[in-house]
Amino acid sequence: MNIEIRRFIEKDIPLKVKWINDEKNNRFLHYDLPLSEEKTLLWFRSLQDRKDRADYTITCNGESAGLIGLINIDARNRKGEYYVALGEGKYKGRGVAFTASRLLLDKGFTVFYLNKIYLYTEVENLAAQKLFERLGFVKEGLLRQDLIQDGRVVDRFLYGLLAAEYHKENL
Repeated sequence: MNIEIRRFIEKDIPLKVKWINDEKNNRFLHYDLPLSEEKTLLWFRSLQDRKDRADYTITCNGESAGLIGLINIDARNRKGEYYVALGEGKYKGRGVAFTASRLLLDKGFTVFYLNKIYLYTEVENLAAQKLFERLGFVKEGLLRQDLIQDGRVVDRFLYGLLAAEYHKENL
C-alpha cells in the first residue's frame, strides 16, 4: 500500500464533510455537527496564507483516505498540535494512520522545525492512545472536565513528543 500525505485542497471538502458527519468517525471529534460543504468552504478559504496550521489529506494508492495535520503552530515556541482522522473504513486497522502520522511528524520536525508536537485525546479513546504511544508520544497529563460536548463532560489526556525523542527513536 502506497501511503502519502498531500496538502488539503478545495476538492477534498466533500470528503471531509462526509467523513466528519459519519457517526463511525466522529465519536471523539469535537465539531459542531452536522458539517456542511458551504461552511467548510468558507473555513478553507479563511486558511489561505495562514502560517499557524498545515492541513493534509491522507492517500492510499492515490485514493483519499483521511485527514491529518498540525494546528496552532507556534513558531516562536516551536510547537504545534497534531490531529488525525481516518475517514475511509476500509483503511482502518491497516497501519495507514501510523504511516501517515510518521510522514506528518517528519514534516513537523524537519520542515516546520518544531521542537514539540502535542495532542489531546479523550480518556475513552483507547485506540487513538495506542497509536499515539506507538508513535512515541508521552502522556503528559490529565485535563479533567476539559470540554463540554453536547452536554457531556469530557476528560482528556495531553500527549507530547519532543524532536529529540523522535529523532533518537527514528535513527
